[in-house]
Amino acid sequence: EVQPVESGGGSVQAGGNLTLSCVLFGYTFRTGCMAWFRQAPGEEREGVAGFYTAGGGSFYADSVKGRFTISQDRAKNTVYLHMNTLKPEDTAIYYCAAGTAGYCATLRSRDGYDSWGRGTQVTVSA
Repeated sequence: EVQPVESGGGSVQAGGNLTLSCVLFGYTFRTGCMAWFRQAPGEEREGVAGFYTAGGGSFYADSVKGRFTISQDRAKNTVYLHMNTLKPEDTAIYYCAAGTAGYCATLRSRDGYDSWGRGTQVTVSA
C-alpha cells in the first residue's frame, strides 16, 4: 500500500518561500505519476503541479507557473514542491498524490491518482 506523507507547511508573509516534502512509503518511481494538489476553504481541490515518474510530461497550474517547481529525489522516495514568491491566494491545504500503474490518464485530474496524503497547511499573509 502506498502512503504519501507530507511535511513543510507553515505560515509565511507574501513574497516568502516554502518547500513542501512528500515521502512516498511503498511507492515505486518506475511507473506512475506524482502531483501536488491544493484545496482552499470553500473551493474544489485543484491540481498545482505533477509529472509522470518515468518522464514524458508534466503540468503546472497557470496560477503557479514561474513561481512553483516540482521535483523528485528517487533515492529518498521523496517529491518536493518548491514555492517561491508566495501570495495570499496560495493559502490552502496542500496534498501529495501518487498514481500507480493503471492510473495517471490525466495528470491534472484527481482521478489520475489512487493514493493521497493527509495534507499540510500553507498560510500566506498579506
